[in-house]
Amino acid sequence: MDGQDTSPSAESAINAFTAELTRRRNERGLSKKQLALRMAFDPSYVSHVESGRHRPTEDFARRAEEVLEAGGAIWQRWKEYESARRRGSRPTDRELRAAGLLLTESVLIVERDEAEMVYDGREYRMTHRRRLHNVGREPVIRYFVKIAVDQYPDDPERSHQLYRENPLTWEELNLQATCGGEKMLWKPMLDLAAVKEVWLLFENEVCQFPLYPGERTWIEYSYTVNHFKWGFWYQRAVRLPTRHLSVRMTFPTDSDPQVWGTETSMTIERRPLRTPIERHQQGEQVIFSWFTTDPPLNARYRLEWLFRNPNYPSRND
Repeated sequence: MDGQDTSPSAESAINAFTAELTRRRNERGLSKKQLALRMAFDPSYVSHVESGRHRPTEDFARRAEEVLEAGGAIWQRWKEYESARRRGSRPTDRELRAAGLLLTESVLIVERDEAEMVYDGREYRMTHRRRLHNVGREPVIRYFVKIAVDQYPDDPERSHQLYRENPLTWEELNLQATCGGEKMLWKPMLDLAAVKEVWLLFENEVCQFPLYPGERTWIEYSYTVNHFKWGFWYQRAVRLPTRHLSVRMTFPTDSDPQVWGTETSMTIERRPLRTPIERHQQGEQVIFSWFTTDPPLNARYRLEWLFRNPNYPSRND
């Protein structure tokens, strides 16, 4: 199992969880794909969890419990597994500092990082959803976000000229963010022609809602970029400990898109993604999805594409 504690207790607990999940799914007469659709998970992820290739996250266990109406059985098996895993692999403060995770008293774990990009033939709309867990000692009051565009990553001078003449603006981005349904204010930190950095604030004009130690919450933010400025790549950088990272990209079917991806980290040079990008068609849209579990800190996953229909923008334009 990838990146998991393999002690006997953890191994036994994960086997009990997957057995319970499979039994309840079969009792409901659902295929893995049908269960995945009801849980809003990738079908391949459900398959990987049942086979033991990926560990179940808390969110996965909660959704499975709700969808299968298991009377608490699935949730109990997950708690037993998590307890066994933590006994065998809980890091000390010294280990966290060595990994660069205790740079402040507040430490966030991203339990789920879900990124979605939708291209409508004119604009790219990015939506990011993250389930955050504060495992630190102080309330979290802000969250860092970086937005970078680059139409010509292999030609820096050409890109520099493009964004010097047509800088990315806050107005066109139309950045919007929420936390648990509450609107989040945001504070600009860096304002360059092709790069924007902001703090999303756990507050708005009406109230404050800091994330206290031990608490969890979902945040969501979205923004829009014209295809003239965006480019043909979408990168996800792992800056915080992350349990599950997924990317979903939607294109018009008639654009005839081709998508591929690469991975880089502190220890490896760029290489193809270790797992394939899945593709399926939905009406007049084609959807590409990919995920990974327990990605290493500072890893970067870049997905790139081209349109084989000459009526759409070309990477060489």
